[in-house]
Amino acid sequence: MSFDQARGARAAGAGQLDTTSDPTPDATGDTATDAMPGSSGRRPGTWAALRPLLLRLHFYAGVLIAPLLFVAAATGLLYAGSWQAEKILYSDQLTVDGVGDSTLTLGSQVAAAKRAAPQGSVTAVWPAPEADATTRVIMESPGLAEGETLTVFVDPYTAEVRGKLTTVGDAPPLRAWLSEFHASLQLGEFGRNYSELAASWLWVVALGGLALWIGRRRTRKALLALPDRAATGRRRTLSWHGSVGVWLAIGLVGLSATGLTWSKYAGENVGELKDSLGGATPAVSAKIGGSAAGAAGGDHAGHVMTEGMEGMEMPPAPVDNVDIDQAVVLANSAGVTEYLRITLPAKGKGYVIKEQDKQVPVHLDAVSIDPADGRVIDELRFADYPLLAQLTRFGIDLHMGLTLGLVNQLALALLAVLLMCTIVWGYRMWWLRRPTKERRLSAGRPQPRGAWRKLPVALLLPLAAATAVVGWFLPLLGISLVAFLAVDVLLGFTAARRSRKAEGV
Repeated sequence: MSFDQARGARAAGAGQLDTTSDPTPDATGDTATDAMPGSSGRRPGTWAALRPLLLRLHFYAGVLIAPLLFVAAATGLLYAGSWQAEKILYSDQLTVDGVGDSTLTLGSQVAAAKRAAPQGSVTAVWPAPEADATTRVIMESPGLAEGETLTVFVDPYTAEVRGKLTTVGDAPPLRAWLSEFHASLQLGEFGRNYSELAASWLWVVALGGLALWIGRRRTRKALLALPDRAATGRRRTLSWHGSVGVWLAIGLVGLSATGLTWSKYAGENVGELKDSLGGATPAVSAKIGGSAAGAAGGDHAGHVMTEGMEGMEMPPAPVDNVDIDQAVVLANSAGVTEYLRITLPAKGKGYVIKEQDKQVPVHLDAVSIDPADGRVIDELRFADYPLLAQLTRFGIDLHMGLTLGLVNQLALALLAVLLMCTIVWGYRMWWLRRPTKERRLSAGRPQPRGAWRKLPVALLLPLAAATAVVGWFLPLLGISLVAFLAVDVLLGFTAARRSRKAEGV
């Protein structure tokens, strides 16, 4: 869409703003009250020089990227609600009819699952995490897509099979579908570009808007974070857009950062940066007979788990045959006890038993056990994760609505709704700034070109260098920014030619 063509017939040439309604309206509908250079000829201050550039960037990013942000917010809202929706939709599979006095062995529960799905090959078991929950037996099964598994839900008290679902990770069909819809609009690898582009620009739009809003002079400091109820028209819309944006800024930057960690292009750069800073996420080793235990294990690595276990009730562990129930007892004795996920032994590998309770306080310790003699191959404590790895784990889980459970999910839903409202207010301001006196079908005008020429060289050079680095680190941001600049230059050239023709030059 040509924004400069929407300026209509102008008597003053290209780049002239319409000043019929406000002294100096900007791209967000703001009225510039910052200290600007006067007739004295003095160079403008840093903020006065930088502000027009931010206005133009915020305008173009808001108009062109906001549709992607709106879609990401809407699909994210659906995903945030899926956690509670699945409890209703899949209640038969996820819960039992009644809580019994004692649970059956995991071995008998796995056997029941195998009878219900004889075509499947069991790869993992998730024991019931709550008293009224079912045990999940995870299987590889013919006919499933990559990344999908067949999950059989078993009553831990009776071994009754409560149902079977095709799952992705821990996600039943509804949440799995909405997760992919949020990430790629169900368009595969090509669709992932939309979410990465939205995440790449979200922090730019949020921080740029925050700077513009804070940079305004106002008579009451409360209007920084609260809408001006006395304002009318476009100023009222601006007040809501800016004040709500202040409250959203931290959350939006957090969503942008965590979303980029598993994006296609930027995610690779984020991972490499983390690794170079020593923040790679460690993993427990399950290799039998290797040297991983000595290198990565804890105090118990390479030792038989018998010390301090004399008074514990546990099934005997015959040599060369540690079954799943015995493996769980051994893991419990190593302190791995909460919300377990048990990966069964494969060729050359032992049991891997991990905690997956991601709610605060988290329980994410892991241990691997040799199925032949019960020795601990390796163990890993979440407390031993590098700080960057811990922060990444917390950030991703907050993004997914896990860390604080229902509170987290409600906060994400509110954030999504308010972001959509902020986008609508932004478009409304753009619409209200259209030059209706010149033509009926028109659009709001952006900040005039050439703002970068007003920047001092001491600020322009570092800013250009930082932009280049960010554009390389976030490739879709860099490519789209170059595209914006190319289109802007082309539109400016076209507008200048039309202006010269109109003047008879």
